[in-house]
Amino acid sequence: MIPFGSSPYIQIAFIGILLYLAYIDFRTFRLPNVITLPLLATGLALNTFTTMGFANAQAAWIGVCLGYSLLWLPNYLYRLIKRKDGIGMGDAKLLAALGACLGWVALPGILLIASLSGLIGGLLWLKWHKRSYGQAFPFGPFLAIAGIIQLLWPQLLTSILPIPLI
Repeated sequence: MIPFGSSPYIQIAFIGILLYLAYIDFRTFRLPNVITLPLLATGLALNTFTTMGFANAQAAWIGVCLGYSLLWLPNYLYRLIKRKDGIGMGDAKLLAALGACLGWVALPGILLIASLSGLIGGLLWLKWHKRSYGQAFPFGPFLAIAGIIQLLWPQLLTSILPIPLI
């Protein structure tokens, strides 16, 4: 039996789901629960009840809680100050799903890659669509691409950065 983490078919399916979510968010500014929540549940199930996951059960459960909290808390504080949301909760659910699938240790790298690429890509997206810098742009595609990078090249950031992420 091929372990989940080394199965190219499972990795391709995971990448396909993330690319589809990126496409949906790019087009609609929505990350549908009908896709993100089953992805989260599947990641937890594979890591908790089988030996075929990308992470152990504890790392997956911490990944869900930490992934959601890392985007929920800043949004909550922003909402207290500005009286409006700063980031969609679909993004928080997607990060929680990535934490469930890849474990909590992947989250710092995912957030760093998504934030840096989102900064550059968001500015380009706003300029391309002739919108002001205060308007929203989809962050889900950057989270999805960062998740794919962490899946395929988990040591990429540790080999580039002079300091460890964790």
